Amino acid sequence: MDRDSVHRVQIFLPFEQKQHIMASCTSKRHGPETFHRALVLGDLPLLKAMVSKYYEDVNLLFDICHEEMEWQAKPLAMGVSGLWSLEYKRELTSPLCITASHGYTECLRYLLQHGAKPNLILGSRSPLHMACVNGHADCTELLLEQGANPRLQTEEGMAPLHLCNTAQSFRCAKLLLRYRADVNQLSEEDQETPLHVAAKHGLYSHAHLYLRYGATVDAMNAHWVSPLSSACSSAVRLEQQKDYLQVCKILIAYGASINTMDSEKRSPLHKGARNASLQLVHLLLKHGADVNTIDYNGSSPLASAIQMAPFKEELEPHCTVQTLLNHGSHRVWPAAFLKVLKSCAASPKTIEVLFNSYQQINVTEAWMETVPDDILQMHRPFYESLFALVYGPRSLQHLCRFAVRKLFGNQCSILIPKLSIPKSLRGYLLLDPEGLVY
Repeated sequence: MDRDSVHRVQIFLPFEQKQHIMASCTSKRHGPETFHRALVLGDLPLLKAMVSKYYEDVNLLFDICHEEMEWQAKPLAMGVSGLWSLEYKRELTSPLCITASHGYTECLRYLLQHGAKPNLILGSRSPLHMACVNGHADCTELLLEQGANPRLQTEEGMAPLHLCNTAQSFRCAKLLLRYRADVNQLSEEDQETPLHVAAKHGLYSHAHLYLRYGATVDAMNAHWVSPLSSACSSAVRLEQQKDYLQVCKILIAYGASINTMDSEKRSPLHKGARNASLQLVHLLLKHGADVNTIDYNGSSPLASAIQMAPFKEELEPHCTVQTLLNHGSHRVWPAAFLKVLKSCAASPKTIEVLFNSYQQINVTEAWMETVPDDILQMHRPFYESLFALVYGPRSLQHLCRFAVRKLFGNQCSILIPKLSIPKSLRGYLLLDPEGLVY
């Protein structure tokens, strides 16, 4: 619809009042501020009064202006790098969008009964988009019953299903599919399906729903990222990893390819290892992930895990490194171990696990100069044991461990647990860290 043909009302909200709507003043008792206030507060009696007496056309365009302080990063005189500037921010919306975004079902129903158009986009999103992004299922159902288009895209090219990106939006997603939303509809910019969105946000129930409705499990977005790859990349924080693990399990159960490559040749295993997502790494390896695949930068999943180890200590990155090595990952070139020590000094267990995977690496005095003093003090027993090996051989016990591991090769994770030996010895063969090397 041509916006010039829409009744436009402008509301100016000062900076100090931008989080609430101004009460109507005596001079503007029936002005747009009062109408807007009724919508935002869900005041149905006031809304009815405003529509019946002053605003019969409910398809209004609200042009809302905010005063906001915005940092301008501009080089200025006297070495100042920027300034705070008072900017006007504009928000275009409609009565139907406002009520849908707040979940006011009865106000929404009243507006629809009085001619509000459910598919009218007066800002960047329709009322259905606003209901979905805020997880208001009752509003979503009402809009769909009144003819809202479940495939309508925002100005940014997002369908309502793409905006169902929280656990609270699950009922909205079910309703959209019931009203024939396209489960494989692509967003315009990134070419992502709703399944990509569910995987990216760790939404197991959404992902399962989409797959049951025929979502393409290995759909690739504009960067050749699959939903499985997207989930592995997004599993960053410890408290989220259980959700992402569930998403990956359901994707694999529906036949997701384990070794898909994105535009930079990174596999899901690269991303899981980089995030120190141990359970995800176990899952991917169990289903045939290539432990030695190389990305465009020449990095393997093991290299990805090592690179991020200093930043992932709370996730125990050494466990991921240990798992990859026990599944046959190629080790770091021995001559490059000094670089690993320099970058991962703050993760001594990672250093220990990797160091013990070699038969012998010559420890030199240069190693001692690589570890910062504060880290050395924090992990003194381990580094003293490491530096005690300067120009010396490894113990016979370690050499026996290496011989067993060499014999089993990439089957260490399978064969060693089957050996009829004490549990502590099995752990030793599988490179469990002890806090010392010898």
